[in-house]
Amino acid sequence: MHKRRVLDKPTTFVGLHIHKDTIAVALSETGGDKDVRAYGKITNTPTALKALATKLSRGGRRLLFCYEAGPCGYGIQRELSLAGHGWSSSLRR
Repeated sequence: MHKRRVLDKPTTFVGLHIHKDTIAVALSETGGDKDVRAYGKITNTPTALKALATKLSRGGRRLLFCYEAGPCGYGIQRELSLAGHGWSSSLRR
């Protein structure tokens, strides 16, 4: 029963392009490349990242994050995982 409730939540796929000072954010509702849209940039700080996740998860949306692996992303991955957000290894085509 629990698994079904999680799967019933609407999902937003969140792509992060992480730089030292900023994070470019893109969103997709299907996980495919047909509906990807740029969301904008945020500063690369824990506060801005938490605010982004809070805003995007309003209404009970499940967030699945994906990022370009690199030295700037590992800490962000840990932060978001500790906050209970999931990860997608890649967007579906």
